[in-house]
Amino acid sequence: MTRGSERTSAAVVVIGAGPAGTCLVERIRANSPRLSRGHVLDLYVVDPYPPGPGRRWRTGQARSDSPAGDLTVFPDDGTLRQGPSLADWLGRDRGYHASRSEVGGYLTHAFEQAVRGAPRNVRVHVRRDRAVGLTESAGTQRVTLSDGGWLEADAVVLAQGNPDAPPSPAEMAEMDFAARHGLVYLPSGHAGDLHTDAVPAGEPVLVRGAGRAFADLVAPLTVGRGGRFAEGRQGELVYLPSGDEPLLRVGSRRGVPHHARPGYRLAGAPPPLRRFPCEEQPRRAAAKELAYAYYHELFTRHPERTRTTWEAFETAFVQAEWGGKEMRALITKSVSRFADRLHLDRLERPLHGMRFGDLSGLQRWVHGYLAADLERRADPAFSADLALIHGLLSARTALAGDPWVQGLFGLLAGGPSLARQAELRALARAGVVTFLGAEPRIEQDEGGWRATSPTVRGSTTAQAIIEARRPTPSVRHSTDPLIAGLYARGECREASGLLDVRLPDHRLMTRSGAAHGRRFALGSCTVDGAAGFDGPGGTAPLVQQADALARSMLAQVAGSWLHAAA
Repeated sequence: MTRGSERTSAAVVVIGAGPAGTCLVERIRANSPRLSRGHVLDLYVVDPYPPGPGRRWRTGQARSDSPAGDLTVFPDDGTLRQGPSLADWLGRDRGYHASRSEVGGYLTHAFEQAVRGAPRNVRVHVRRDRAVGLTESAGTQRVTLSDGGWLEADAVVLAQGNPDAPPSPAEMAEMDFAARHGLVYLPSGHAGDLHTDAVPAGEPVLVRGAGRAFADLVAPLTVGRGGRFAEGRQGELVYLPSGDEPLLRVGSRRGVPHHARPGYRLAGAPPPLRRFPCEEQPRRAAAKELAYAYYHELFTRHPERTRTTWEAFETAFVQAEWGGKEMRALITKSVSRFADRLHLDRLERPLHGMRFGDLSGLQRWVHGYLAADLERRADPAFSADLALIHGLLSARTALAGDPWVQGLFGLLAGGPSLARQAELRALARAGVVTFLGAEPRIEQDEGGWRATSPTVRGSTTAQAIIEARRPTPSVRHSTDPLIAGLYARGECREASGLLDVRLPDHRLMTRSGAAHGRRFALGSCTVDGAAGFDGPGGTAPLVQQADALARSMLAQVAGSWLHAAA
């Protein structure tokens, strides 16, 4: 960069070229008219993985399960589209579920479009390298690269995704046990990074977790090994095994897979939320918010299934305590059918209090559970379920990092598509997937592992385990040398395992509680981070955050120019 009495150039380094970094580049481009004429911004994007997809969405991985109509990295207020959604870019309808390679291609396009659309005074430089250090001297930020070089900048943005952490002590013990006995153990991680080739064919394999990570693992272990799906005699989906599949024995805290994502959209806008703020009991207030969203949709869109008007119900609902006797009586009196009443406890713990004499009985129940889920999630008559998900989005933002909200969001909104859920049911009916029940206990046994669950009698043994869950993020124990260095020096701090930032400008918080003037963080590496995408027709949280950050950072750069010229 040029330095002197009238400084005309500045530099910004963005570490991470996935969806968050791509959104930020696009928003810097969009806000570039804020730069004074004659001033040049050099924007360096650093990532060893391809710009756009980054690590998670790089092409060449197993198929994904991403609804094309729900993915966009461009602003869209419903009238002025600044870039295509994934469905538009693919030329597909909104219900199409894209492969991981297709999502990666879309993100590549988004990044390239942002670069091509940048004005002459915004110069984008891509460095396919890993940033391993960040230090400061007289306000200048120095980013050290793994090849021994470095970049100097006026501002730096961390957008690497969840901070990776080493295996937990429990995982290390299991790895050691597996190594000593010649067994197979796959620790938690992203499906695209796991060595699933080591999983034996035709043998029982214990799987700990039935959520999104499990859904990502199913494809490479089934159709990825030569199996295929076909239509049965009754029109139902059936699975035809190749014989090379492992026999997946799946246990999880709830004992059931995540619900399928609804196959329709709301007919109108969801109600405004954050009506019940409560600092002393935030979860109870959040539960009431969710119920408000659910019943608003039921009463206003399906009044034939209620016994009173929305206005009358709302008045009584607002005054009643959530979970109290008055609230339960109101719902029972006002909503005719049991199936139309919201039971959060039953949603969260569907197997609570249930006991089965053997695995066969449990499998019959799970098959019925999956069939009912497929039917309900495909039927717009149950659109209150989707309104509940919109309420969860609001609660997730308000209670960032709360495990109850995050867990409920994953269960109801982070599950597979209807098509993938139908495939899972076919795999279960074919015996390739067997569910072991809730709260499984897996213990080391002579020559392998033994799994038991209070849901069902008996035990299941295997010589292989897959931890089907995302790694727990940790700034404190991060294996990223840049983040580890910042934390060791007190130049960042941890909140719920993630980087703490000041809102709304996303400045990095230090251990002393100060907001750093020249360091920012964006995306899923931050405590309030939006993981990536949202549907067209409304600005995505990630895009909103990237826009606010871009404005703050450009103001910071402008301040640097003014200071240098003074």
